[in-house]
Amino acid sequence: MENEILIGADADPDAEQYLTFILADEEYGVDILRVQEIKGWDSVTPIPNTPGYIKGVINLRGTIVPIIDLRQRFSMDKVEYGPMTVVIVLKIESNDRDRIMGIVVDAVSDVYDVSGEEMKPAPDFGNVVNVEFVKGLATVSEKMLIILDIDHLLSGDELAATDGLAG
Repeated sequence: MENEILIGADADPDAEQYLTFILADEEYGVDILRVQEIKGWDSVTPIPNTPGYIKGVINLRGTIVPIIDLRQRFSMDKVEYGPMTVVIVLKIESNDRDRIMGIVVDAVSDVYDVSGEEMKPAPDFGNVVNVEFVKGLATVSEKMLIILDIDHLLSGDELAATDGLAG
């Protein structure tokens, strides 16, 4: 980890911390307060009749957790999972209830503080591209971060489909 986590008087009180990860050579971030756990890729139990991006489920200390391949969810090229491939277990909040879900990413990168001033809105592509799950863009250490709104990674129907998988 290159950046220090600022505590006390040096910390920007308006900044939020984001765990970043790599996906197809781009760096994405999720609110670190939503991260439950980071674990190396391991096999999952596939569930029939689920979309391709739902890899299956894992039993995480008694909780059945659906696992989403973020590359497939974002229609990116498929790659073989390797030693750097990890599952980030996240807490997803929606109107009706909270859920635990894992996302498969290429590698975990870093933790960054991003202030409100550094966060820029997602570009508007009209109806051509859905960017509802992009919270914003931020430039940190000369790198562009795509900050995800994890509560909108899946639609209401897709979340409902994962409810049948989770325990």
